[in-house]
Amino acid sequence: MDPIRAARDVHEVVLATGRGEVPPDRLLGALVSLRSLREQLTGWEPELIAAARSEGVSWAALAPALGVASRQAAERRFLRLRPSATGETTGEARVDAERDRRAGDRAVADWARRNSAVLRQLAGQVNALEDLDGAARADADRLGAALGGDDVTSLLPPLAAVRGHLGRDHAGLADRLGAIEDHADVVRRDATGHRRDRAT
Repeated sequence: MDPIRAARDVHEVVLATGRGEVPPDRLLGALVSLRSLREQLTGWEPELIAAARSEGVSWAALAPALGVASRQAAERRFLRLRPSATGETTGEARVDAERDRRAGDRAVADWARRNSAVLRQLAGQVNALEDLDGAARADADRLGAALGGDDVTSLLPPLAAVRGHLGRDHAGLADRLGAIEDHADVVRRDATGHRRDRAT
C-alpha cells in the first residue's frame, strides 16, 4: 500500500463524512486503510529512533521529538515499539527484558573487573596453547586480541568459544573455563532476580 495515497484517501473520506456523502463500504475501506497506515507508522518509529541513536542523538534530545517528558520515557517508548529478538510479545515484556539484560551485563562486568587477574591468566594460558588449529586457533587469536585491550569483559565470549574446542589433553583448562562461564551465568541470573525484586 502506498502510504501517501492511503493517507490522502482516508483524509478525503473524513472530510466527506461531514457532508453525509460516504457509503458504508467506503467508510469500512477507510478504516482498513487507516489500520494499515497505523501499523506502518508504528514500524517506522523505532527504525527512525535507532537511526538517530546510531548518529549520536541523545535520549534527552529525542524526548521532545517523541512527545515525552524525559530521556527515560523516550528510551522506554523505543523499547516498547522495537520488535523483540528474544520472543517477548508485549511492549512491557520487551522493556523488562532489556532492563534484565542490562542489569546482568553490569553485574557480569563488575564481577569480571574484580576477577581480572584470574581471567587474564586463563586467557594467557589459552593463547599459549600451540596444538590448536582451525576454528580453535581462530577463537584463540580473538582471545589474544581481547587480552591486549583494557576491557576485561571482552575476554568472556572468546574464552567460552575456545572452551568448546579443548579436548582431553586440556581437560583441566576446559573445566576452569567452564567454571568461569557457569559463575558468570549465576551472577547474571542473580542480578536479574534482584532487579525484579526491587521492581515489585
